[in-house]
Amino acid sequence: MRKEVIIKFTGYVMLFNAFFLLVSFLISAALSETSTIPLLFSFLICIIFGFFPFIFVENHDEISFSEGLVIVAAGWLITCLVGMLPYIMWGGEFSVINAWFESVSGFTTTGASILTNVEALPKGLLFWRSSTHWIGGVGIIMFVLLILPHSTSSRLTLINAEMSELSKLNFRYKARKIVQVLVVVYVGLTLIQTILLTVAGMSFFDAINHSFATIATGGFSTKNLSVAHFNSPLIDYIIVFFMLISGLHFGLIYSTVIGRSENIFTTASVRAFVSLIFIGVILVALKLFFSNYYGWWDSLRFASFQVVSLASTTGFATVDTNSWPAFTHIILIYFTIQCAMVGSTSGGLKFDRVFLFFKSLGKQLKLIQHPRAIFVVKMNGRAVSEQLEKLTLVFIVLYIFTFFSTTLVLTAIDVDLFTAFSASITTIGNVGPGFGEVSSMSNFSTIPAFGKFVLSINMLLGRLEIFNIIALFMIRKGGF
Repeated sequence: MRKEVIIKFTGYVMLFNAFFLLVSFLISAALSETSTIPLLFSFLICIIFGFFPFIFVENHDEISFSEGLVIVAAGWLITCLVGMLPYIMWGGEFSVINAWFESVSGFTTTGASILTNVEALPKGLLFWRSSTHWIGGVGIIMFVLLILPHSTSSRLTLINAEMSELSKLNFRYKARKIVQVLVVVYVGLTLIQTILLTVAGMSFFDAINHSFATIATGGFSTKNLSVAHFNSPLIDYIIVFFMLISGLHFGLIYSTVIGRSENIFTTASVRAFVSLIFIGVILVALKLFFSNYYGWWDSLRFASFQVVSLASTTGFATVDTNSWPAFTHIILIYFTIQCAMVGSTSGGLKFDRVFLFFKSLGKQLKLIQHPRAIFVVKMNGRAVSEQLEKLTLVFIVLYIFTFFSTTLVLTAIDVDLFTAFSASITTIGNVGPGFGEVSSMSNFSTIPAFGKFVLSINMLLGRLEIFNIIALFMIRKGGF
């Protein structure tokens, strides 16, 4: 494995982060804020270390798959480390572990925060915090690939390392086209939502920050009460719509816009996902209404926001769900585990894997009745290989094992069971809020330092989808 290749590509990652640090610095400088110097120094560090390999390390046209895996993992790790710098230099609530937790949470689009007073942050730092969502949403590597002056095979290698096999089923494009589709949809949705939120009554600053968080399915807000601060049904429904859209496969969104026959309206998995969301919203709304929490329209409003927020892994909040009935907690926890679709900016187990699991289960039940028959599982009209079926099952088992193991670790350091279980699920799913001490109107500040570190690793495992981390250890042992 060539170290210089990895250094070269991580240099591109540093430069991309430097651009958003520069914008954050300019905002802070224009407003004469206390975050001006921390953002300036962070930008300078990032630009210097980004340009160094760009200048002194020669280009390599081809990279191996193992190098691609290391580049992806190293890119994410370095990005999270860079993201810490403005927080640590600014101070406030940001100890080293808190800065690391907030940075990882931002870039992995988890949206879990240690901040007890978000509104105390200067606007420049708030913009950087929201930018970490937007950078991490579609993937830092994907943005770098858009401008990468390297061969198609290098792009394809990095795409294969970054994207899951399931998500590539609905992409019938070449490597560079895949990246362009992702970025065009991503940027387009962000611009449209920003305009709509501004028209609905948000300031432009709040609108762009909340759009960054919504389209990235992140959940960082500029307000202590999250979206509840605005107390606007119109703003709620705009955000609900874009959270739902951002939870769909971006390739299918693009296909819908350009008028292809295979789109979000004709794809079976999308219909199943949206139908399940609808059922979840109705069940939660009915329970809230008949339990005399709210009137019917408020029940529907709050239920739709919270179900879509968790199912899309965004994590915004308009109400404290901790006080809701246990029945609604179970439904919300299910959506926290399942999450949205592959090919979106969401994290988690992904609905498509659950969908494929039940299709595979149906196949196995048929094989019990007809052991000599040949059955083929199809996803959206395409045959799925048995290898992909097995990989999906292994991933589900690993996913469940990971959040149960994390729960065990957290309870060992005296975090209560409900909080530990909820925090484990919500961090590996890159969702954000949970229940107990980490509920929708609370934060992760009460979790012990070691617990925050463990949960930050959970976030990275969830964002890199576990297999890539395992593959890295195999590379070290000579498995690749």
